[in-house]
Amino acid sequence: MQFLRDRGYAHEIGSEVTPRDVYRSRRECLRRIAAATAGTALAACAARDALGQAARPGKLAALAAARSAVPGALTMERATAYTDVTTYNNFYEFGTDKSDPAQHAGSLKVRPWRVSVEGEVRRARTFDIEDLLKLAPMEERIYRMRCVEGWSMVIPWIGYSLSELIKRVEPTGNAKFVEFVTLADRTQMPGIRSSVLDWPYVEGLRLDEAMHPLTLLCMGLYGEVLPNQNGAPVRLVVPWKYGFKSGKSLVKIRLTETQPQTTWGKANSDEYGFYSNVNPQIDHPRWSQATERRIGEDGVFQKKRPTLLFNGYQTQVSQLYAGMDLRKFF
Repeated sequence: MQFLRDRGYAHEIGSEVTPRDVYRSRRECLRRIAAATAGTALAACAARDALGQAARPGKLAALAAARSAVPGALTMERATAYTDVTTYNNFYEFGTDKSDPAQHAGSLKVRPWRVSVEGEVRRARTFDIEDLLKLAPMEERIYRMRCVEGWSMVIPWIGYSLSELIKRVEPTGNAKFVEFVTLADRTQMPGIRSSVLDWPYVEGLRLDEAMHPLTLLCMGLYGEVLPNQNGAPVRLVVPWKYGFKSGKSLVKIRLTETQPQTTWGKANSDEYGFYSNVNPQIDHPRWSQATERRIGEDGVFQKKRPTLLFNGYQTQVSQLYAGMDLRKFF
């Protein structure tokens, strides 16, 4: 409890944690059913078991959410372990090694926190994080996440469609794109002191991509508020794009008439295009995109699986790119 108070979460959470023995009993029951069942019934049980992985770990403050009804929002794949999700990260503001964010992000102060929404809107506004937490009903969405480096996870995020926020500010007819800006504070983020990127970190989407129901304004994972290293207190999750498109620790959202210049686009436009939709047929210059390694599988990160076009969300999002050349998405 003192840890949570120090980070700005003062409410009691102990009563909301599922007792360990109940959780283990449930898991053992599912395993026995799976072992005794075959064919379609076994597949259905495995799917339910995968969704059941999203039980909260009891590390941070609870963030209650209902299961999402958005088509495509709940993959049947087994969720990646919480430990892996929170210790294997790219968040260069805290360092370039995968373990750096978990080691150094404790310096990030997530209260108070404000996000300004401005630009081509009729009702520009600055939202406190408490306002964002209450703006729309929270949903749990279990998404695949694919990194351009060739690894992947399955993560139970919590939030709501970004469109809920954008509608509140009433985009003008000139709004064609949405720019997302991450906090850049060298006193809290040691990685900012390096010149590895041009800070602050900026990403962008086309307006119709931002308004798509699967585009998530995210404030939690695994039933709890976001850990600092995963982009606390508010981040973007765009599941059909490579992970670097989903900005973390957002402080500004700006609607624009012209395509925003993104951080990785400025750093190396030949390797990081604006769209960056997951496409197994188009390799990054340094990493094949045909297959991926699912973090945590086999214990040694070696098992490869085929990468899916649009990360498996083709049915939901392919209409956004009708008539476009998929080869140019990098």
